[in-house]
Amino acid sequence: MSLVKLHILPFSLLSLLFIAQAFAGQTGCPDHFVDGQAPDFINEKLSLKSKEICYSGFALKHSGVTRTPLYAAEYLTREHLTQAGGLKRSSKFYPDPSLLPSERAELRHYARSGYDRGHVAPSGDMPNPESQQECFTLANMVPQIPSVNRGVWERVEAATRKLARERGGVFVVTGPIYSGATVQKIGGAVMVPTKMFKAVYDPLRNECGANIVDNVEGGEVQVVTIAELEKLSGISVFPSLSSQIKNNGMRLPAALERKQRGGV
Repeated sequence: MSLVKLHILPFSLLSLLFIAQAFAGQTGCPDHFVDGQAPDFINEKLSLKSKEICYSGFALKHSGVTRTPLYAAEYLTREHLTQAGGLKRSSKFYPDPSLLPSERAELRHYARSGYDRGHVAPSGDMPNPESQQECFTLANMVPQIPSVNRGVWERVEAATRKLARERGGVFVVTGPIYSGATVQKIGGAVMVPTKMFKAVYDPLRNECGANIVDNVEGGEVQVVTIAELEKLSGISVFPSLSSQIKNNGMRLPAALERKQRGGV
């Protein structure tokens, strides 16, 4: 809707629009988000058939269109990672019973697809048996190229945990990006992301940044600002932060690793 059209709307309708905008970041699980405010959808199409799920170790916004998460959010702390270090990985994948069968991924969709069931909220972040089990729901999975899931993306996850240990705690939002005119599906149902992102905010240093990895063979890490991520993903992952903070870069461990290996 253009600005000109907004000027001629009745006052009552304008009021409703502003009220809707004010509550856009409300959530049932605020502990996982910066300032208790969930990500906003810049691209409103992403909100279609979306549902928030509050797990014990992370929060997730699921899409019944893509049958994947749109994002998973967590407050990743040194204490949580210390607890996670002694846990046995669950490794039992299952469809989330809280989702409609017509909107969720099933085990058969991934079978013989050639793609891994890639965690969005990682198993290695989970601090207790309950959250470890929860993170293996298919609601927390996206189809990933095996070499990406077990290679560069795993290094991004490990680097983010390293940062959380060093700094005591960081907010993390992870998710897929679907770009291009057509998006591939597996099992005729689950959309394959073209990229993955992991955004980080350090509340003590008041800085943020994101890693992006193409979901293709040979995909590499690209480091972007949160402002750049918003344009690529259509999601405002940290809506309470100022534009200045979003436009400033952050030195992420994965970025430093890439530099040492001769990257940009």
